[in-house]
Amino acid sequence: MSEELLGEGMQNVNDLADYFRLACERAAIASHHWRGKGDGKAADAAAVEAMRLTFNNVPFDGRVAIGEGERDEAPMLYIGEPLGNMRGDASALKIDIAVDPLECTNNCATNSDNSIAVLAAAPRGSLLHAPDCYMDKICGGEELAGEISLDGGVEWNLQQVASVMDKPVSEVRVVALDRERHTQLFSEIRAAGAQLHLMGDGDISAAIWAADPNGPHDLLMGIGAAPEGVITATAIRGLGGVFEGRLQFRHEVEEQRAKDMVGGDLQRLWTAEDLCTSTDAIFVASGVCPGYLPGVEEINGNYKVTSQVIDVKGGNNLRFETTHDA
Repeated sequence: MSEELLGEGMQNVNDLADYFRLACERAAIASHHWRGKGDGKAADAAAVEAMRLTFNNVPFDGRVAIGEGERDEAPMLYIGEPLGNMRGDASALKIDIAVDPLECTNNCATNSDNSIAVLAAAPRGSLLHAPDCYMDKICGGEELAGEISLDGGVEWNLQQVASVMDKPVSEVRVVALDRERHTQLFSEIRAAGAQLHLMGDGDISAAIWAADPNGPHDLLMGIGAAPEGVITATAIRGLGGVFEGRLQFRHEVEEQRAKDMVGGDLQRLWTAEDLCTSTDAIFVASGVCPGYLPGVEEINGNYKVTSQVIDVKGGNNLRFETTHDA
């Protein structure tokens, strides 16, 4: 990929897709060097630094809307951090970034599946500034739009999926994070007779698999991180699928912080269109460890990286295999 992509004529977020893909690919390569070495913090820091250096050469007026912490938590890409080489330029695209430079940090440390570098980008103010709390989520493919909802019970949703997909509930494949907080959810899924597939980490990957008609799952259910929900929602909008989420709080401090950030209706049901309000948005992910995307491969001293770019407005879902010099 050229290091000298021209910024002239940039009119929408998708015009910057190559830059954003480069940022994810460089982050993936940087964290790849720490795969299986047991140091997730070092892997994450390497991904952050690689991504930040790339962002700072992008011709836009960028801002981190969802990052990894507050300003005093360096070296993370902090919430509100300015990005790009056209900051303050009235002619520049003003874009918000929701970013996780290394999703599934622990998986990278143990060289397990589904570690990715991932982001969503959209015009300023169109990505929900999600609080760092949990979110109860449900996600499925395009055929399930209008057919499933968090407001329905587990059994009802499974029956809906079975009906739409014209198969028995026993063949409905549900994916969820393997967490103690899901004990009741697991019991209800099993009682209904559906197939339950557990993932240690990575509900972004799981949601995309559920929304993909060729993926291994029909439905994502359960509680994951709210910031990742915004990134997921952007991808699901581009895939034409359905995503709903509702904030969940572990303590009063989280609840108050959420109230300050998103307003008073903390029980609101958020759709993908609420979390990413613009169609001028893209989702980008690059594989670090094998799984939903192939991991970084070293070939003849170079690095091959596989990335996915989903353009919400165009509905384009593209994969790229890019070779980078060592």
